[in-house]
Amino acid sequence: MIDLMRVYVRVVDAVNYRIGRVMMWGLFAMMGILLWSSISKTFLNPSLWTLEMAQFAMVIYYILGGPYSIQMGSNVRMDLFYGGWSVRRKASIDACTVLFLIFFLGVLLYGGLGSTAYSLGYWGDAPLAFFAGLLTGTEEIGRLERSSTAWRPFIWPVKAIMCVGFFLMLLQALAELFRDIATLRGAEIGTRV
Repeated sequence: MIDLMRVYVRVVDAVNYRIGRVMMWGLFAMMGILLWSSISKTFLNPSLWTLEMAQFAMVIYYILGGPYSIQMGSNVRMDLFYGGWSVRRKASIDACTVLFLIFFLGVLLYGGLGSTAYSLGYWGDAPLAFFAGLLTGTEEIGRLERSSTAWRPFIWPVKAIMCVGFFLMLLQALAELFRDIATLRGAEIGTRV
């Protein structure tokens, strides 16, 4: 069992590490968009797309960078008591609290899938069946949701990326749970990168 957990943690850590490193460069893309927004508003005709595109870039940067943040242990913690605890006690508390995170991410993922299905023109209440139907060909994409701004971009790409980010965060939370369980059993499943 520990060997399977070790393989899982290694694969999830590798994927989220690479995605997180790529997302670090996303900050420069967002800065470029905002720089172009400032230049176009000052010297040229203002671009309609820049503010909303910067918001989309921030969502992508934040959501896809989340699993990397969890992996590196750079998420916010209350260190009032935690810092003085032993490694084993930290692992036991983390193993309990990560269950709440897993539940929360599961709810977010389900809600995100429902919202993404809605943005693809599905009006029902079974988003998982809708996506399964898309794969099998029994469902079709309907009227695509657009933003209400003057630019009016399609919304589904950002919602789909949010679902991918929630899924990756869920996988990373499970990896953290496996790492804590291994620590409690006296085994080592690899340290954070």
